[in-house]
Amino acid sequence: MNTDEAVKMLEASGLKVKARKRLGNDTGEQVRFSGGEILNVFDNGTVQVQGKNREHVEGVLGVSTSAKPTTVEFVGSRNVFVVYGHDSHAKTELEAMLRRWDLEPLILDQLPSEGQTVIEKLEKYAGADVQFAVVLATPDDEGYTKGKEDEKRFRARQNVVLELGLLLAKLGRSKVAILLKDQEHIERPSDIQGLIYIPFTDSVDEGKVLLAKEMEKQGLKITVSKL
Repeated sequence: MNTDEAVKMLEASGLKVKARKRLGNDTGEQVRFSGGEILNVFDNGTVQVQGKNREHVEGVLGVSTSAKPTTVEFVGSRNVFVVYGHDSHAKTELEAMLRRWDLEPLILDQLPSEGQTVIEKLEKYAGADVQFAVVLATPDDEGYTKGKEDEKRFRARQNVVLELGLLLAKLGRSKVAILLKDQEHIERPSDIQGLIYIPFTDSVDEGKVLLAKEMEKQGLKITVSKL
């Protein structure tokens, strides 16, 4: 459970947010409510309830009540949204890796369509219970600036770039990682600063470790032995 999910639950119970801010040590976010309730949600998935009406807050969030401020590690969703292009082998490897990490990859073509367009499906399934998104950028297309054919580079497919943008807007940059296959030859899908780019290869473990670290920052615990 992240801060937005907790706030949504508490607002539905009648509480009103007064202020939100990052904690002083930048390890999480603090939410203060108008009734004096205080909620600290840490990046590692730990939640601390303080202030007034602790029993009410704890009851809404589903944690045990006590006389002291409560610290509970949520066992929440481990859903990870996956976007990929035409490289089905790389997609299969990524899916298998995520499952080894005890994560649940959500892949559009494996989810019910119910008459929806691709964008509608993405908006539906990349919801509040998705903790992270991985965009697998593989060299499926070629492109170059008009009149400069000698600068031709490999690119990810346009649908991958579109879905990347939608996920960035929906989840935020910190919850979206872009895996670049053959990164020395593929053009990055965006020059926006602050995006998480990670190499994806068959033989190098560095990319796996970097991805696991980014996921852990968002509260998804990864067992080191499974890397």
